[in-house]
Amino acid sequence: MADQKSGTIATIAVLAAVVSFFLTFTGNPIWGLIVALLAIIMGIIGVIVSASPKIGGGLISILSILLGLVDVGISVLGIIGIIIF
Repeated sequence: MADQKSGTIATIAVLAAVVSFFLTFTGNPIWGLIVALLAIIMGIIGVIVSASPKIGGGLISILSILLGLVDVGISVLGIIGIIIF
């Protein structure tokens, strides 16, 4: 059986999800929203790529999608807070 390689795009997607939280909580919810959407897109691509038996990272991609979805909600609330206050 061949060794599985970790999907690079899955790792980048998780990093993007973490950066989106950082951007949102440092007062840049619009950039946080953009990066969170990017993390979701890259997570979906990572899930598709990890369907190959030679490439792993499916769970990491799913994690990045979930983190991206959570941060989209937090970013939207932050944007509403900026508009109101």
